[in-house]
Amino acid sequence: MGGFFGITSRQDCLMDVFFGVDYHSHLGTRRGGMAAYDKEIGLQREIHNIENSPFRTKFEHVLQEMKGCAGIGCISDTDPQPLLVRSVLGTFAISTVGIINNSAALIDQYLSFSGGHFDAMTGGKVNSTELVAALISQRSSFAEGIQFAQRVIEGTANILILTDDGRLIAARDRMGRIPVQIGKNEDGYCASFEEFAFTKLGYDKVTELGPGEVVELTPDGMTQLVEPGKDMRVCAFLWSYYGYPTSTYEGVNVEAMRYRNGAAIAERDMKQGRSMDIDYVGGVPDSGTPHAIGYANKTGLHFARAFIKYTPTWSRSFTPARQSDRKKVAKMKQIPVHELIVGKKLLFVDDSIVRGTQLQETVDFLYENGAKEVHMRSACPPIMYGCKYLNFSRSTSDMDLISRRVIVELEGEEGLKYIEEYADGNSERGKAMRRAIREKFKFASLGFQTVKGVVDAIGLDPCKLCTYCWNGKE
Repeated sequence: MGGFFGITSRQDCLMDVFFGVDYHSHLGTRRGGMAAYDKEIGLQREIHNIENSPFRTKFEHVLQEMKGCAGIGCISDTDPQPLLVRSVLGTFAISTVGIINNSAALIDQYLSFSGGHFDAMTGGKVNSTELVAALISQRSSFAEGIQFAQRVIEGTANILILTDDGRLIAARDRMGRIPVQIGKNEDGYCASFEEFAFTKLGYDKVTELGPGEVVELTPDGMTQLVEPGKDMRVCAFLWSYYGYPTSTYEGVNVEAMRYRNGAAIAERDMKQGRSMDIDYVGGVPDSGTPHAIGYANKTGLHFARAFIKYTPTWSRSFTPARQSDRKKVAKMKQIPVHELIVGKKLLFVDDSIVRGTQLQETVDFLYENGAKEVHMRSACPPIMYGCKYLNFSRSTSDMDLISRRVIVELEGEEGLKYIEEYADGNSERGKAMRRAIREKFKFASLGFQTVKGVVDAIGLDPCKLCTYCWNGKE
């Protein structure tokens, strides 16, 4: 994934941009960047690798080296950005969030318009943000260019531009799959993925852009360049997994949704007569925890943290090259509370079960530390399709998904014709898949939330939510 943040102001605003970007650190772990505009210096830019250290440690010095009354920054799980671009539209800095699935075709089609070349990264790959900038520059204005880019891109593109005179241009992707939020204070305006990133800085929320909406921000006001579209497919996984607990999207808070979702899972368990002979309910940290609180509150079972993630030094993902080292790191993060594990029947709620690699290690860890039984509930339905709209998962193939692998183990490739049946926990195929996953992971019991359950917990009109990863529906 990734997130961006920007400010245009009457005052020097780089400190606020720094904090605003840092508040998006939960959305990415690979690259961080900042760009600034100053009337005397012009546009400035700096990018750092943040895979093994937080954004703030790499950018604290920037506050002494850069200055400006306007700036943007981003946290990215993909390519380095923001980029500085010089085109027929002028010189500007640009940052994007999303994914381009047809980049090769677009590069071939529009290569001649880019001056005959793109900068190539390792392996010849083209930076997706540079491609977006090249597409925007095919038209005579930013508004027209953004509309053109979003029309030809297969995937998703949220866009934030800083011009060479200090204006911000913010655009939400055509189907509104991820948010862009606008804030205001007495000195100017800001644009952000996360609302809390600017409310903590003293900005008041003005609006959340609609699907495909484009606005221009100056210290003096906001101008709508493109009206929002009528159709929206905001990602339901925002609330289940990668949204921060304090985040609110389309008026729905993440933490509150997770409480409701956990309670709904518990209610279904009770209606189905599942055994409540459980000593403690807990969440797989961190995003599974509020789901587990909702579950415990509904059932009256005791909530407890049977193990703690060691965050003082393992607060972010660290991914060594070797698998053996990665497993060692995952194990070192988890510190057991033996009094809450030994001889206990434990029920855990995880935000989702994607590939299952880390979950397998967690379950093994619990049994190794004396757990009598480990029951598992997923706050999401089985993930059947790799997301083609956002890059929030490290899965590179549908066969990375544990659900798909189990289906093939049960029926071979033929089984993939019956994905809809396997997704349904009441069908024979659905029961077989869940039984196979339960046995593979040595769960005492296993349950998945339903698509309807997630949608109800969010509370938005189902036609406004993207549930592609669960049911393949566009």
